[in-house]
Amino acid sequence: MAREHHQTGAGSGGEVLDLYEYAYLAGGERRVVESAIISLVEHGTLSLRAARLRTIEAELPQHPVERAVIAACPRSKRVQEVFEALEHCDEVDELARRLVLLGLVRNWRRRTTRAGRRRLAAAAATGSLPPYVLEGPARLDPGPVQYGLLVDTGHDGLGRTLRRMGKALDNESDHHATDGGFSCGGGGGGAD
Repeated sequence: MAREHHQTGAGSGGEVLDLYEYAYLAGGERRVVESAIISLVEHGTLSLRAARLRTIEAELPQHPVERAVIAACPRSKRVQEVFEALEHCDEVDELARRLVLLGLVRNWRRRTTRAGRRRLAAAAATGSLPPYVLEGPARLDPGPVQYGLLVDTGHDGLGRTLRRMGKALDNESDHHATDGGFSCGGGGGGAD
């Protein structure tokens, strides 16, 4: 499935930027990875359910960042693990280096320069970028993709453990109730 990559030359002349370069200008490395995940889900290459990513199409995408996302989750993988794997990956670093060379990002702190902010604002004004590139997954419609990208999956194990403990307590109380378990309460007492 070949697909075109969204590129726009909006802003003050010069080089044409792609979707992920604008994502970097808007929100750094994390926004690049979020945008790639959203794009891959929209195109049916990835599935995102319960904060887990799974590749569902074998054909590799053309963009290096998208290929890096696919490589980071060959099977089912937690979204947080994919973010950690791609935190300083070569594909995103190369994208940042290009933006530094264009004068749109500062080299030493990788922050967007004034020229980069102008370029981003010009692209935003034309409406040529998806809202999630500018504002992140909060701009998505509520659903599994938004939830999967916004949930703090670093504590996913704690939530699962607490749910299991609750179920175990429920099962235990059900067991005692049906087997004539102990009661905490006074008896009705008899009449004199």
